[in-house]
Amino acid sequence: MAELLSVRGLSVDFVTDGGVAQVLDGISLDIGPGEVVGLVGESGCGKTTLARAILGILPAGPARIRGGEVRFKGADLLREDPAVVNERVRGRAITFIPQDPSTSFSPVFPVETQIMDLMKWKSPRSADGGPRSTLSRYPRERHRADRDAVLETLRAVQIAEPARALTRLPHEFSGGQRQRLMIAMALLPGPDLVIADEPTTALDVTIQAQILGLIRRLATERNVAVLLTTHDLGAAYEICDAVNVMYAGQDVESAPVDRFFAAPAHPYTTKLLASLPDAHGTARGIPGEVPLLIAPPGGCRFHPRCERAAGPCREARPPVDQLGAGHWVRCYHPHRANP
Repeated sequence: MAELLSVRGLSVDFVTDGGVAQVLDGISLDIGPGEVVGLVGESGCGKTTLARAILGILPAGPARIRGGEVRFKGADLLREDPAVVNERVRGRAITFIPQDPSTSFSPVFPVETQIMDLMKWKSPRSADGGPRSTLSRYPRERHRADRDAVLETLRAVQIAEPARALTRLPHEFSGGQRQRLMIAMALLPGPDLVIADEPTTALDVTIQAQILGLIRRLATERNVAVLLTTHDLGAAYEICDAVNVMYAGQDVESAPVDRFFAAPAHPYTTKLLASLPDAHGTARGIPGEVPLLIAPPGGCRFHPRCERAAGPCREARPPVDQLGAGHWVRCYHPHRANP
């Protein structure tokens, strides 16, 4: 499968009052057309920073890209003209579903105003890339076609009475309905890739399952690739084709979802899966602490918590060890499945 998105060796630092934090350290990631890939790891491991680096929305002051590539459809977005990326890629070919939809809507404008503002700039029916200024007129025929597409997409994300729903203010919707609206807005520009950043964090368990199922169904029906960042392994199991694991700013393992859960190879991955509650509700923690990224340990950053660690683990980051089709690990002493 040809890759839609290919991240290679991406390193990002953040300048803080306490020093320079090495938030991403040589991350690599591949996503093919129509594929749903889970990016999992503990809070603070760098998942959201990676998502924002792909979108090109890292904070301009503290964030510094130290190296690497973000290739989308063959073009390196880090070296493309920013104006071209903003016009043709961000919010159009690559869209975003945030963690908390409550903070993504203005509370004072009806939903229709906010969605149609998006369509004015990012509609797939705008062949020239959208208006050139905020004072530009919204062509009447395109406005009508865009609004019809909005109504159709709201039905697809299961918003009842979509024409009536457009007249309401954001606070008149439940949390789950607001997230459905955000999914609709992510799909309306006709993207090739949607980045969903912990999209169910603010929702209760029942609604979480509905939202995940909706993302999976729409991705399949529309052949849209999805990068799902999550700390919830259950979410990854439910909808992902493949899973990438991050620890303290480093990628440690990637595998098809079935192999990931059946034959994890990296010591961190095995401990992460072992930390899930068993049939008796018992959960096991991972001994030790996540390292500070201002002065991270050398080599594999998991080595201070790993009983398999030896000299090389502390000195140099492990190279990629290919274990099977689509399954690789960065570890000198991985768990290997029986042949």
